[in-house]
Amino acid sequence: MDVLVPFLQLLVLLLTLPLHLLALLGYWEPMCKTYFPYLMAKLTKSSNKKMEGKKRELFSPINDLKGTSGKVALLELGCGTGANFQFYPPNCKVTCVDPNPNFEKFLTKSMAENRHLQYERFIVAYGEDMKQLADSSMDVVVCTLVLCSVQSPKKVLQEIQRVLKPGGLLFFWEHVAEPRGSWAFLWQRVFEPTWKHIGDGCHLTRETWKDLEKAGFSDVQMERQPPPFKWLPVGPHIMGKAVK
Repeated sequence: MDVLVPFLQLLVLLLTLPLHLLALLGYWEPMCKTYFPYLMAKLTKSSNKKMEGKKRELFSPINDLKGTSGKVALLELGCGTGANFQFYPPNCKVTCVDPNPNFEKFLTKSMAENRHLQYERFIVAYGEDMKQLADSSMDVVVCTLVLCSVQSPKKVLQEIQRVLKPGGLLFFWEHVAEPRGSWAFLWQRVFEPTWKHIGDGCHLTRETWKDLEKAGFSDVQMERQPPPFKWLPVGPHIMGKAVK
């Protein structure tokens, strides 16, 4: 099957040639940074409807982390439009990090709709370098559909460990590669060069569970789930938590 991949990639490239030319000339990325938040805002409602039960289950342990102050310092990495806000328990102090400044107005709207949270600040930064955040400053880090699009998952996970307090929790929900050797994995490889432009750097074939297992957390718990949208090539998802 491997011999088919370059030919099929070329076919997809030819079918989407204007997109690739815009990317080559440097016009596509600024356009993508502008339209991508609007696309995510549209997808959020349907995604949350499908995943509501699972997300509530995923974030339920946050209730047990409140210290003597009754507050939980929570960092959402790659916060996007604030799709997860409605699932956080009351009295979370939320700090948001995203490299795309165009998400801020969507975040402001989401926070206004979720008054049970305390909104700290929005930081424009990449997950590989969050120098604005102090060591051991967060009780919780949330990372959903983010590690697919970062430059280095390993560096992002190192930064997450740095900002987490001892015993702090990372909650994750990420799409990952289909099983190697499957037809589904072949099609992910075919679409990936084009999909990275459409999805703002999103990689379809990352085996993110391996990065999490090698990151040095004291405990990693995860489960595998089918994709919520079968018409997209994003493949299965992994959901779980990791303890510093």
